[in-house]
Amino acid sequence: MLNAGSSNVKFAAFRADTALHETARGKVEGTVAAAVVEQLERSGALRDLAGVGHRLVHGGPRHTAPALVTPELMGELEELKALDPTHLPVELELIEAVAARCPGVPQVACFDTGFHRDLPAVARTLPIPRRYLEQGVRRYGFHGLSYEYLLAELERIAGAEAAHGRVIFAHLGSGSSLAAVRNGTCVDTTMGFTPTGGLMMGTRSGDLDPGVLVHLMRSEGLGAEQIDALINRESGLRGLSGTSSDLRFLLANEDKDPRAAEAVAVYCYQVRKWIGAMAAALGGLDTLVFSGGIGENAPEIRARICAGLSFFGVQLATQANAAGAPVVSARIAPVVVRVIPTDEELTIARAAQRLLPATPPAEGTREWSTRSRTPC
Repeated sequence: MLNAGSSNVKFAAFRADTALHETARGKVEGTVAAAVVEQLERSGALRDLAGVGHRLVHGGPRHTAPALVTPELMGELEELKALDPTHLPVELELIEAVAARCPGVPQVACFDTGFHRDLPAVARTLPIPRRYLEQGVRRYGFHGLSYEYLLAELERIAGAEAAHGRVIFAHLGSGSSLAAVRNGTCVDTTMGFTPTGGLMMGTRSGDLDPGVLVHLMRSEGLGAEQIDALINRESGLRGLSGTSSDLRFLLANEDKDPRAAEAVAVYCYQVRKWIGAMAAALGGLDTLVFSGGIGENAPEIRARICAGLSFFGVQLATQANAAGAPVVSARIAPVVVRVIPTDEELTIARAAQRLLPATPPAEGTREWSTRSRTPC
């Protein structure tokens, strides 16, 4: 299973029988497709494949469910590149590179936007001229493969009643977002038309007054590419601190660097504020789940975020939170706060297992590759 990010590709291999069994996991630095596939081949990750699953960040308004990769699907996704120029071109190149190296091996596309496909109209609609809405300019939401896994895992460990209650998932990492889920359905989320929106992140600005960008375009003559670099690679924790997008580094230096301290404080404030907004969308809160690299591994950040949420029932147990226990809320607290490690690759593997054909496609069928199948 291949999970392409903006700077690396995570991979995991699974053996499928009555259940999925992980056999390998790792990360390849860089996103040049041919080089990534070459490294994967050297690692042994491409041997004896029955199929390959991919995380695709954006599926546009039409593609919300996992799908077998076909020439038709690739053509449609090519037309969506403008919606996500940061991720989608790299992801499609990776599909092409895998097809060239492993001809005939079926591939499955899993869309990060799919979890949010049932967002209510009030949550997905942007207040812009309707002609743009009709062109697909709307709030889509992302991190959906992570949220799908977390919802299933919450039901497994806490039961159906908890999973179908009022839940906020906080996927906090270099990319950060929240999702508000009620009765197992997403009703709102922080990311919007692109993964840049919502919370401040490692290098992304999150939501901005659009007037800021208009001002910079006028005052500094910035063009579209410069604005894209500014909001996606130069802002967030890195921009505010002036040093790093790594929250661990900023926490270690906040006592001697006021810019690092301010970056951490703004991040925690924004997460806390957005939790309040998601709780309002849900009409209350029963469970708060922290996940992602920061959410799973930074007890100090969890504590700072939750410190201002006691008014609606969030109260952490200090020792449990410091230890990273599965449940970090106080026993008397009305809201259960959990830490659940996410696993996007397993979500992709489950989808691929459902969709992959039991036998290789016959020569001449319209799978992604029509060449004869060879071991990979």
